[in-house]
Amino acid sequence: MLDGTEFGLQSDCDGISFEVTKEGKVMTRKWGLLTGLLLVGVAAVFVQAQRTRSSQISPSTTSLTVEDYSPRSTLRVETNPVPRAKFPVIDVHSHHRQGFSLAQWSDIVESMDELNLQVLVNLSGGSGSSIVSGIETVQASNSQDRMVFFANLDFRGRIGPGFGERAATQLERDVEAGAVGLKFFKNFGIDVRDESGVRVAVDDPELDPVFETAGRLNIPVLMHVGEPLSFYEPVDQHNERWLELTLLPRRRLPGDQYPSFDTMMEERDRRFARHPNTRFIAAHMGWHANDLGRLGRLLDRLPNVYVETAAILYELGRQPWTAHDFFVEYQDRVLFGKDTFAPDEFPYYWRTFETRDEYFDYYRRYHAFWKLYGLDLPDDVLRKVYYQNALDVIPGIERAQFPSF
Repeated sequence: MLDGTEFGLQSDCDGISFEVTKEGKVMTRKWGLLTGLLLVGVAAVFVQAQRTRSSQISPSTTSLTVEDYSPRSTLRVETNPVPRAKFPVIDVHSHHRQGFSLAQWSDIVESMDELNLQVLVNLSGGSGSSIVSGIETVQASNSQDRMVFFANLDFRGRIGPGFGERAATQLERDVEAGAVGLKFFKNFGIDVRDESGVRVAVDDPELDPVFETAGRLNIPVLMHVGEPLSFYEPVDQHNERWLELTLLPRRRLPGDQYPSFDTMMEERDRRFARHPNTRFIAAHMGWHANDLGRLGRLLDRLPNVYVETAAILYELGRQPWTAHDFFVEYQDRVLFGKDTFAPDEFPYYWRTFETRDEYFDYYRRYHAFWKLYGLDLPDDVLRKVYYQNALDVIPGIERAQFPSF
């Protein structure tokens, strides 16, 4: 009969046998006794070895923080880094603050050339004299066609009656000065307030004239509405963005201070639907890159809406098959965007979109503690995502810079 033991050994209960002598005495065979003693000795040695091993473990290896834990993978698979995009790219989500110089612009263009970035869409154009200054700087360079500008609304004051009409008038002036679109920053819908101190909803009718003017002027509106779902959830052991929200607590959006994620998405969708003649670009894939089924239903319902890929690569790279199929199905609705202009980070996008590589790092650990996998998109889809869709959605970009489609 075999029994399991605490140490994973087996004991043989038939190893000790008995025989009866002529005198009727029970006698234990010597070899059985030795076997039993041997088992006891082995167990004692094992326990002592475990105690010795435990005493030799450094306290630092038993109390690693999440930030400190950075294991080296032993996986060996084919790798295909992509330092330069396969086709020229229009980055529709870039930020370059007011007042950059010709020398700074020259350095940016040099980095763009190395990456095969052909055009940057500067979403931080500002309004009035600031957007004029930025446009003049680029026009004074030898790279006049490499950056276009979106205007912004000035929300520094409170929103009151007549604000929308005044903002629409200013938008028209900015477009006359060279703006090719309008960008709403994340504060709209979160902490922009009216004269009574009440939050202005994304679909507040006061702003209707602005969106109608954008449609009439044939310029797109790129909107950053809300934040990732995890920012609204309790910051506990179940929150995927725990590390980020611990390191950057101001990004939290607790329910007792801010509208819920779904509330903001519903306001945004009503805004999109209210202006069918205005083209909208949902920044960061509408914060639905973690739920591409929901995003697909949104695009099916609202043909005037497009999305861009800024700052959500970590979501796409962990679901390569689903993301691949989404990009193929909605290949006419997705534009390339990056957000922060950091030249060393763009190749992560090229690799994710262009290869079928497995299990490689993302560039910002507090966004994603997981690895990425390549989507291996077809060339015709890559061309659309990289530049063709942007040419169709955003006016004012010189098409001669790009190969014929």
